[in-house]
Amino acid sequence: MNNSPSVAPVDRRELLGGMAAGIGAVMLTEPATGRPPARVKLGVALCGLGNYSRGQLGPALKLTRNCELRGVVTGSQEKGEAWAEEYGFPARNVYRYDTMARLAENPDIDIVYVVTPNALHARHVIAAAEARKHVICEKPMAVSVAECDAMLAACRAGNVKLSIGYRLQFEPHYEELKRHARELDWGAFTRMGGGFSSVMTKPQWRAERALAGGGPLMDLGIYPVQAACMAAGGAAPVAVTARERPKQRPEFFRDVEEAIDWTMEFAGGARGEFSTSYNDNLNKFRAEAAKGWIELDPAYSYSGLRVLTSAGPLSFAVPRSQQAVQMDDFARCVRDDLPTRVPGEMGRRDMVIIEAIYESAAQGGKRVEIAA
Repeated sequence: MNNSPSVAPVDRRELLGGMAAGIGAVMLTEPATGRPPARVKLGVALCGLGNYSRGQLGPALKLTRNCELRGVVTGSQEKGEAWAEEYGFPARNVYRYDTMARLAENPDIDIVYVVTPNALHARHVIAAAEARKHVICEKPMAVSVAECDAMLAACRAGNVKLSIGYRLQFEPHYEELKRHARELDWGAFTRMGGGFSSVMTKPQWRAERALAGGGPLMDLGIYPVQAACMAAGGAAPVAVTARERPKQRPEFFRDVEEAIDWTMEFAGGARGEFSTSYNDNLNKFRAEAAKGWIELDPAYSYSGLRVLTSAGPLSFAVPRSQQAVQMDDFARCVRDDLPTRVPGEMGRRDMVIIEAIYESAAQGGKRVEIAA
């Protein structure tokens, strides 16, 4: 089952509206702590009402315990008012991308979740931070390391937290993967493999470099990048090599890759072999150690993950919504002034890896080292 949002086109009016950006001011906080006023639930505003917001984040916010939907930022006033009616927040909490600065005047909203196309993440995260709102940014964090640095700087200047939408970091099956990597009960993982691919059937912004920053590596390949770093105990690779496959549909993927294969090398000798494509189906991750192995298949979907190990299959109680757990955790971090397990620095780390993969592919598979 492939639950990736990559194959569903977004509303074009929503997309065009997202090209405008806002600037910010200040948010009402408790003066002694800088935290939002104590409430049972913190308020979230979704910035971008495309497929992921409609299909996943909105429904998840009906399940969350620590936060709830209290506003939206959208290019369509009509769409925003429909969301307000469905979720029970006032129409005054519907903002445009060019009025995000006014979020600073609204104590209902504590967190902005940026869900616009990749190339718009930086401007919308910066606008939210300037309005002194804490921010969740959907993956990938941005389309360049330089943009990641600007986003981190804006959040530091605004004294707000920045989290990346890495939902699988909270998923029980991945908690088991991280436990093995941490406790080394099988020894360190030394071999990894798998990938994430889906078939793109309709033209959409994810096949446009100006909006997506790249092709399936940005959208889908980031998942095995994340999984490999988890299996490596949270470490980044020390080098990558990559090759782009010849395009089968060059008219469809004019300025982004259609498929790419890459190798990640980690300190200590661990290696991972991965692939991603918009022209086939793959949804798998496997990590092997001297005394055992773990395999997730499917590995990256919104639900229905399955895990096999050298000791047999595993079964975990899973939440109704991965996204609800992710957002609840960040709301708790904001409320209690705790660090998030998926900070902006992690998003930047992954963009460093992605840039290195693209660099290697552009140089015909040359090995590219990644600075510590």
